[in-house]
Amino acid sequence: MTRKKALLLLTFILLLTLTACDGQPDVSIPNDGKLKVVATTSIIGDVVANIGDDLIDLTVLMPAGADPHSFEPSPQQIAALSDADIVFVNGFDLEETLMPVLDSATTPDKIVEVSQGVDPILFAGKDADAGNHSQRYDPHVWMDPNNVIIWTQNIEDALSKADPDHADAFHHNAEDYRNQLQALDEWIQAQISPLLPLKVVTDHKVFGYFARHYGIEQVGAIIPSYSAMAQPSAQEIAQLEDAIKQLGVKAILVGNTVNPSLAKRVAEDTGVQLIPIYTGSLSAPDGPASTYLDFMRYNVNAIVEAAKK
Repeated sequence: MTRKKALLLLTFILLLTLTACDGQPDVSIPNDGKLKVVATTSIIGDVVANIGDDLIDLTVLMPAGADPHSFEPSPQQIAALSDADIVFVNGFDLEETLMPVLDSATTPDKIVEVSQGVDPILFAGKDADAGNHSQRYDPHVWMDPNNVIIWTQNIEDALSKADPDHADAFHHNAEDYRNQLQALDEWIQAQISPLLPLKVVTDHKVFGYFARHYGIEQVGAIIPSYSAMAQPSAQEIAQLEDAIKQLGVKAILVGNTVNPSLAKRVAEDTGVQLIPIYTGSLSAPDGPASTYLDFMRYNVNAIVEAAKK
């Protein structure tokens, strides 16, 4: 455990001690009878908000632009976790760095993996089994809205179980949102199909589920890993640059949660465009990708424009 994580856990313990001593609840969480719900990422939070609406008190841990692979919560957020009725996480090790805090701040029965039931993509390369027979799966399931439809069912079920009096409302909201997701899927199909065969390169392996469903080919990534925290070797960069030139790749897609410096270097070396997209986080509320639906539309429009140049 890093020193920073240890300090966060110590702060959490101190917060619990102070609360026990003064007999007062944490004032940061309103005591209005609503379900207290935490979502780890802004994308999960948006989907939860569409289903829970004003029937829940929702806290989203990660702010806009935060990298889910490396985020560490504040003491106030740790306190919110400890007070939550439900904590929605992505799963597939996306929140790996958060797990020590989650394990200390809440109980397993309150944690709901929204990706439960998604058909996972098994990683190869740096994320494959290193000899311990464990498997690593691509956590970026939200890149296919059909997987987010699975999220909606898991979220609806969890909210309804915790608050059965409002189960009908949760179901109505979930059904309405599922219809929007189905319409989004049809729109994406219409945009991408005329461009096939289409090859893309990304900053890290984030487009696996999108590629699988819509038929594009993710021919490489600057960082050949599911996590933007990994580091590529000089040989891997050279091989990717050769592939970009040989396959006629027109652009490198760079997410909003990673440092673009390495991708800029590869773009300069190969003479291709650098296209900003959103990957692990929504934009700020006044930005172009402040909801999941807008997030996907923005990315698809960026891909289409890059393919036409």
